[in-house]
Amino acid sequence: MSYIPHLPRPEYPRPQLVRERWMNLNGEWQFEFDHGQSGRERELYKADSLSQRIVVPFCPESKLSGIGYKDFMNAVWYRRTFDLPKDWQGQVIKLHFGAVDYKAEVWINGVSVGTHRGGYTPFSFDITMQLLPGTNVITLAAEDATRSGLQPRGKQSGSYYSKGCDYTRTTGIWQTVWLEAVPKAHITQVKMTPDAVNGAVAFQVHSIGASQGARLTIDTSYAGAPTGSAELLLNGGNGETTIVLSEKHLWGVGQGNLYDVKLTLSDGEAQDTVTSYFGLRTVALEGMAILLNGEPVFQRLVLDQGFYPEGVYTAPTDEDLKRDIEISMGLGFNGARLHEKIFEPRFLYWADRMGYLVWGEHANWGLNLSRADALEVFIPEWMEAIERDYNHPSIVGWCPFNETWDCNGSVQNNEVLRIIYRLTKSLDTSRPVIDTSGNYHVETDIYDIHDYEQDPEAFASHHEAFKNDGQPYDNHSHRQAYGGQPYFVSEYGGIWWCPGSDGWGYGERPKTEEEFLERYERLTRTLLDNSNICAFCYTQLYDVEQEVNGLYSYERQAKFDPELIRRVNQMPAAIEKKDLDKQ
Repeated sequence: MSYIPHLPRPEYPRPQLVRERWMNLNGEWQFEFDHGQSGRERELYKADSLSQRIVVPFCPESKLSGIGYKDFMNAVWYRRTFDLPKDWQGQVIKLHFGAVDYKAEVWINGVSVGTHRGGYTPFSFDITMQLLPGTNVITLAAEDATRSGLQPRGKQSGSYYSKGCDYTRTTGIWQTVWLEAVPKAHITQVKMTPDAVNGAVAFQVHSIGASQGARLTIDTSYAGAPTGSAELLLNGGNGETTIVLSEKHLWGVGQGNLYDVKLTLSDGEAQDTVTSYFGLRTVALEGMAILLNGEPVFQRLVLDQGFYPEGVYTAPTDEDLKRDIEISMGLGFNGARLHEKIFEPRFLYWADRMGYLVWGEHANWGLNLSRADALEVFIPEWMEAIERDYNHPSIVGWCPFNETWDCNGSVQNNEVLRIIYRLTKSLDTSRPVIDTSGNYHVETDIYDIHDYEQDPEAFASHHEAFKNDGQPYDNHSHRQAYGGQPYFVSEYGGIWWCPGSDGWGYGERPKTEEEFLERYERLTRTLLDNSNICAFCYTQLYDVEQEVNGLYSYERQAKFDPELIRRVNQMPAAIEKKDLDKQ
């Protein structure tokens, strides 16, 4: 196999809680297939070596991993050694995994240190007590029952071949693995809630190992200039405070105005320092509009599925994450639905920096939602996702589910959706929540539908009555009922364009580029011209494998002059003009 000649994905992986002392464990690991799931019986966690090599953090299905095995893998094993820096002595050593699909167990020097279930969220273990002088061994086993109906798989194909809108699977490690050294008393979580109206930000800080009355100092700044600070004593390791900012800079579309934060926990002579950031902005609903900082902003979104030709779920470089946002904004979109996947934090970092609106969504496909015990699987990981991503200003809404189709003739359990909607609202009161995108709504802040009608006249007829204050189009009205919420066409288009080759898309493919562009403009104009529609999401930004309805190819090459798409997307939206007319 050929190896990447440099450390893959070297950047710090957790931009919302940064420490200086850390060690990136990406790169070459030993690897073993375990198709019979017999590895524990064979005590692979004690093995001196495994038979193959893999490049982490790329999944074994990917080209960049050096393996490229595309069949189902019931279980896989990883192993590598490491030596701690000498100046880490006396510190608490934590081992972090950005994401492992799906069920993981970790051993240090043959001793199990813990397990985690969930393919999209981070987990960590304190491994201090298991470490030995000199070289240490990490072993990880990952189980991935993609077709079980008992785990979310998103757009990973449940069939051997990729087909339709399901693509190559991801098994095992697919985000960065790293170590960090912290003092006994250290910060574990920082939750920041901005209040743009009052120019303030509220902090909730949690720590571990701190003495009663340990001191926490918080300093905020903007572009290097101090904007406010606070000092408090922790109670039971926790603290809350609000800082009124001396300068008010709003985060908005294309305006990634971010404040920097430094938090220092002092407990005796020991100190733990972390850095973070926040954006000052509000998201609210009023009438039929979604407000950003009190003003109606039509969300011109595009579907982004987070797949890469050589890395599958994992972007080859940090620059690739940034580039996808640049491509989208260059086409005139102001955000994206992050579709059927919990994206990695570095993508959200760039969205924060660039003023890019995104909706956080879980990868619910593959989980049988007709069963109440789906809650047991879904809740822990969804709570971890909200906790991980709460501070990102780019996230303007949550959508835990997408298209909750019936499973093997069994209808969705409405109470599962209702419970998750209400749980999400209880964990985050600052953002709107869509229970399930497209179908079948149970309880939701925004009413969204998917409409892939390709004939522009028929598409316009779907939405004409609502434009004139009648009832909105609802292609699942037999199973759901509109309740007057803001209305969002969260999937449309999907226009099939891949001249000279086969593929998959929606409806009849256009015969010429001119026909494509005319259809794109007429479909999009219908939504922009409707003063009762608050947002759209076009399917999709780029092709993914056989699905060829992207505005860019899978390799991120433009299919059309981006300026032609941009001109359409940037046409004025009626819901924004409607508010101006009121003024």
